[in-house]
Amino acid sequence: MRVLVVEDQADLVEILLDGLRAEGMAVDGALGGADALEQLAVNRYDVVVLDRDLPDVHGDEVCKELVANGAVPRVLMLTAAGTLDDRVAGLSLGADDYLAKPFAFAELVARIRALARRANPAIPPVLVHGDLTVDTARRVATRATRRLDLTAKEFGVLSVLLGARGAVVTSEDLLERVWDAHTDPFTNTVRVTVMRLRRKLGEPAVIDTVPGAGYRIGRP
Repeated sequence: MRVLVVEDQADLVEILLDGLRAEGMAVDGALGGADALEQLAVNRYDVVVLDRDLPDVHGDEVCKELVANGAVPRVLMLTAAGTLDDRVAGLSLGADDYLAKPFAFAELVARIRALARRANPAIPPVLVHGDLTVDTARRVATRATRRLDLTAKEFGVLSVLLGARGAVVTSEDLLERVWDAHTDPFTNTVRVTVMRLRRKLGEPAVIDTVPGAGYRIGRP
């Protein structure tokens, strides 16, 4: 899952980025509406957490532009004003959900995950492939009842591949879905992560390499 957090308070952005990354999300930050629009033009996001009261390009304008462009990401609007009229106004602009400040971090995480499920084809919360089970909600992966000690990126790659249901996923897609904008697009980090993941999964092999195309989950 890839998320963009748009908020003009730098300290709050850092707290949210650290917290959401700890939850296994690939997260970028933008300190204003103009910065957000630039990042949205070049990156694909599942969810945008958008502060409504931005000082440069107002959050309302960012939301309107996303809707006008037919953009894919779901929008979770944040605001210090929590009245019914404010919520209705935000949703009327095209936001998918609304959260008033101050908010509990656990609720923010739950709402982001709920919106991400709506942004992508529905994937069961528990993915099963042969003797491999991945619980995406609890972030637990097991094989033959043995719990796998996976990093956040390894878990993300495995979840994306299992969610593709046997379809080929390119390295570029994995880089976009699991990593953030600071990752060098020419890096070999995807190949290295898949190599380490294969080693942890053990035999028989689960992940197939499709030469010139990418990776996919093989037959059980």
